Amino acid sequence: MPDFAIPKFPVVAHSLHTELKKRVQQYFDDKGIRSTGTPKLFTKAIMMIIALVLIYIQLLIWTPVWYIGVVECIILGGLVAGIGFNVMHDGSHGSFSKNKWTNRVAASSISLLGANHFMWNMKHNMIHHSFTNIDGVDDDIEIGVLMRMAPTQKLLKMHKFQHFYFWFLYMLLYVFWIFFTDYKKYFSRKIGNVPLKKMQLKDHIEFWSVKVYHAAVFIVIPIFAVGWLAWLVGFLIMSLVAGFVLSIVFQLAHTVEQTAFPIADIQSHQLPDEFAAHQIKTTANFATRNKLVSWLVGGLNFQIEHHLFPKVSHVHYPAISKIVRSVCAEYHLNYIEYPTMRRAVLAHVRFLRSMGHA
Repeated sequence: MPDFAIPKFPVVAHSLHTELKKRVQQYFDDKGIRSTGTPKLFTKAIMMIIALVLIYIQLLIWTPVWYIGVVECIILGGLVAGIGFNVMHDGSHGSFSKNKWTNRVAASSISLLGANHFMWNMKHNMIHHSFTNIDGVDDDIEIGVLMRMAPTQKLLKMHKFQHFYFWFLYMLLYVFWIFFTDYKKYFSRKIGNVPLKKMQLKDHIEFWSVKVYHAAVFIVIPIFAVGWLAWLVGFLIMSLVAGFVLSIVFQLAHTVEQTAFPIADIQSHQLPDEFAAHQIKTTANFATRNKLVSWLVGGLNFQIEHHLFPKVSHVHYPAISKIVRSVCAEYHLNYIEYPTMRRAVLAHVRFLRSMGHA
């Protein structure tokens, strides 16, 4: 778009973000701990990766009866999402470990799943985390004509049914990500309206190496090992489970009732709120007292804390959420939180239904 301009945040003398960072840093100083991952996180990461490899080998070499194979493919899909949430995500933000090399290895686990780290870093870290819920910039709310995810997007007749059919579209996320959207970004040289930063030779080599690896490990070898029909069924089960889990967790964080969709000023391109206030207004938490949910989704149910402190490992979010909640109360900001996963899903469904009407 020739008239496209990146929105900008207003500069304020005493920013909310500065105050939040000061208080959270004080917490780590008082506790005498680092803000990066802990041995428990490293153990979980190793467990998930080993489980993925073992189930993969089990399916190909000691292929079980079909009903056990189906269960294992479902677990495999959950592990794909789990590694993305718990290992890749922290690693790509530099919060997995104090060691830069370890963070790089953790971030590169996205390659194990067939996706490209360069594209993810640009789409997620640089665009989504900066311009959350801004239509035309945040690619996470750009699903195309099939769904309306923001008040400023065009309303079509089919959208009044989107709160019924979204389940199916969400399941397709992983397949589209691996086989379509990565390539679309690569060849178009942009993510949505935002130009892609220049790729170096090593980035091009990594992109194609990962795609060749994924095709070999998840398509060619399995077809030779178990036949094309068994592969197709297993791959679809794994992919649909991974796609739905990845989609629903990220959507519950931003596209639910109460979250905002700010619009930049048409002349100055300035957004209405400073960075921290913008993140708080566009983000929601869910099921934060459910330790199993927190463990499985890598703390992404504490999405407010994650957007304010992406370089802090998710293992610390329960503790710093108390600080964030307190500061929000002082600044009269609505701290959006749904107490259970079920309530968050219902809030998402109601949001989709409202977006399906004028």
